[in-house]
Amino acid sequence: MKTRTKVVVIGGGIAGCSTLYHLTQEGWSDVVLVERDELTSGTTWHSAAQVTNFGMTQTMVGLKSHSIALYKKLRDDPEYPVGYHHGDGGIRLANTPAQMQGYRHFASMARGMGVEYEVIDAEECARRHPLISTDNLLGGLWDGEDGDIDPAQLCQALAYHARKAGAQVYRNTPVTALTQHKDDTWTVHTLHGDIDCDIVVNACGYRVNEVGAMMGVHHPVASMEHQYFITEDIPAIAEAGHRMPLLRCPISDYYSRQEKGGLLVGFYEQDCKTWGMDGISPEFSNDLCPDDMDRVMDVLEGAFERMPVLMDTGIKRVVNGPITYTIDGAPLVGPIPNKRNAFCIIGLRAGLGEGGGHGWLLAQQIVHGEACYDTWVIDPRRFAGHTNVELTALKAIEDYQNEFRFHFPHEHRPAGRPAKTTPLTPIMAAEGAEFTVVNGWERVDYIKPAPDFHPNLSFDFDEAFDVIGAEVRNVAENVGLAEVNGFNRIEITGADRHAFLDRMFCGTVAKRDGRVGLGYLLNHQGCVKAEATIANLPASDRGPARLWYGSAAASESHDMDWLKAHQRDGEDVALRSLTNDYTILVLAGPNARAVLASCARGDWSATAFPWLSVRECFIGFAPATVMGVSFSGELAYEIHVPNASLYAVYLTLRQAGEAYDMKLFGARAVDTMRMEKGFLHWKADLITEFDPFETGLSRFVKIDKGDFNGKDALIRRQAEGATKQLVTLKINATHAPAHGGASVMQDGNVVGTVTSAEWGHRLGINLAYAFIDPMLATVGTVVELDMYGDLIAAEVIAPSPYDPTFARMRS
Repeated sequence: MKTRTKVVVIGGGIAGCSTLYHLTQEGWSDVVLVERDELTSGTTWHSAAQVTNFGMTQTMVGLKSHSIALYKKLRDDPEYPVGYHHGDGGIRLANTPAQMQGYRHFASMARGMGVEYEVIDAEECARRHPLISTDNLLGGLWDGEDGDIDPAQLCQALAYHARKAGAQVYRNTPVTALTQHKDDTWTVHTLHGDIDCDIVVNACGYRVNEVGAMMGVHHPVASMEHQYFITEDIPAIAEAGHRMPLLRCPISDYYSRQEKGGLLVGFYEQDCKTWGMDGISPEFSNDLCPDDMDRVMDVLEGAFERMPVLMDTGIKRVVNGPITYTIDGAPLVGPIPNKRNAFCIIGLRAGLGEGGGHGWLLAQQIVHGEACYDTWVIDPRRFAGHTNVELTALKAIEDYQNEFRFHFPHEHRPAGRPAKTTPLTPIMAAEGAEFTVVNGWERVDYIKPAPDFHPNLSFDFDEAFDVIGAEVRNVAENVGLAEVNGFNRIEITGADRHAFLDRMFCGTVAKRDGRVGLGYLLNHQGCVKAEATIANLPASDRGPARLWYGSAAASESHDMDWLKAHQRDGEDVALRSLTNDYTILVLAGPNARAVLASCARGDWSATAFPWLSVRECFIGFAPATVMGVSFSGELAYEIHVPNASLYAVYLTLRQAGEAYDMKLFGARAVDTMRMEKGFLHWKADLITEFDPFETGLSRFVKIDKGDFNGKDALIRRQAEGATKQLVTLKINATHAPAHGGASVMQDGNVVGTVTSAEWGHRLGINLAYAFIDPMLATVGTVVELDMYGDLIAAEVIAPSPYDPTFARMRS
């Protein structure tokens, strides 16, 4: 066995085998996989092994398309062929118009990735799948690439080709401990000896947290028992003359696919069951849980109604095995938070169908530092430390019970809430707040007009449209107050703090005490990695001279890891997270200054405290730090308050605002206002696939300053020219917004993709941002949006259509 290698992958299921194979495809041959038993002895061996092209984001569609292309290649390999039924087709059923509308959106989104779905009616569903009934059925989504694959053959083939490229695979080699050294390299201790390596990958399936504990981390992954059975042969299948399409039914919570002459039928019952919460026996390998068919009888009745042939068909075998879920249902593929040279590929509940793509994207991240797609949707750092296994189990149950029910816009499911709150959460609830969730935080979405106000789930504008419009009008004409909790805040101290950030940002970093600046951090490919505000606070009785680095709530782990990774030895820089210690109250609108001045001592005039200023003060008697910044486009102040004083500051502001009839507003009002103002959202509009020039951020780039991270790559990209350009679109529709992922079309061809969209209540127009072909980015160009199957005209307009001179923010 090797004693030194570049990468050790722990786990021999689809996740580990795919990662090992793709590392060799990226050019790294000095890599090792260790498996405690035999390959595929965990979850992989009993997988239903369905391979679909369906995904609810473009990244997921892209990685699934890669999986399908790879599996076809392996199927046709004469040296080590894999059994793969490709192209049987698959139908996702629907019995409501809202579900059908959602399918049309996903079809538009997938088209941008070169994938074609069909939205078909009930009769066409039955024509393609002759075993189903059309009772209580409107139609479905057809994926012509759907199929299934042999799990063991797939993993063995990946391992075979990895070995051929120089990788090593050690079976029956349990890992007993992990040690990280001062230089961030690792020693993997196994039952058969130690392996020193640069990088460790946790690909351990349902044993993920056993290995996580060896690193001193826990992962938000929990396992669920999942049952399927295999039927006797069904004559109607043989008579059909073609393989049965796969079926996924959100109406009755089951799926089916052909298995030889019969069917494999699996269930997502409501009376579901977690597994392994109190530990997993070391002997549980190539093993199953006891059958428990009583638990799925309610779901089985629905399957009988949809597929009556099942009532007359015998069952040959029942399989009940564990499958893994994360806290939001999507896998965790990428860097492990707060660890160096450690990655994971875990929580793959649909591992066989997606595993080829997951390993591909992870190998790119390990070798190149970034993948070809923005991988935030599967990034392990998208969660903060609140995501323990107990909370994950609650969300896993909820996801299991809704396996085939996609999330609608503005749908926030109830399990595991409230996870993170502030002293104001119950106060806002009493004020009638409807809450959204941001990185676990309960954040006000809008203020309900009545306690029983519950908008219908829809991709159209919902019943909250006028409520949000009223909140926006109040901010634009008067003054509003909002709580923004969870905002990422890192305090940076030390003599080298400005030099450190100057190296990290592609533009000018504000250095003068009392001033705030906005800037962008690039990755090593010269593309946008992060966005942050920098506030310079002078020394005071509250602390030494320091910087506050502020960014999106979701970026908490991501940005801290990125900054720490670029600190140099001997550099006098210290980083400290204040995210959970402070909350922001936003005071916005033309009367915001008057409200602030009435409850905080000092001169708050535009001359004494202009836009992009920061000042420590007291709101009433409570300490606060006020920044003159705005995400709404109106005169606004961010009031940063220690959580211990938050309620006191809130009461003071509410009392001061009574004279102006100040009202509360929420996140949805902010989103529509930032769209009108041309402000971008991290991981919607600001993604790692595009550089700042393509993203319309050239004013934040100072290419002639000293060295900064990603500079050489950015210069090369600039010389090569833009691949896409972010534009603002005015949509010729009033019934619905566009949604992220919708395809931008011209002459029948996809020319771009929508990133964000909202109705602009102050301008009265339907807005969207989209990355499109640069030749179409000229103001006045008319394109079309594929909105739920309808082509809707949209015109490229100038960015920041609301108050383009920024006069209102500076007033």
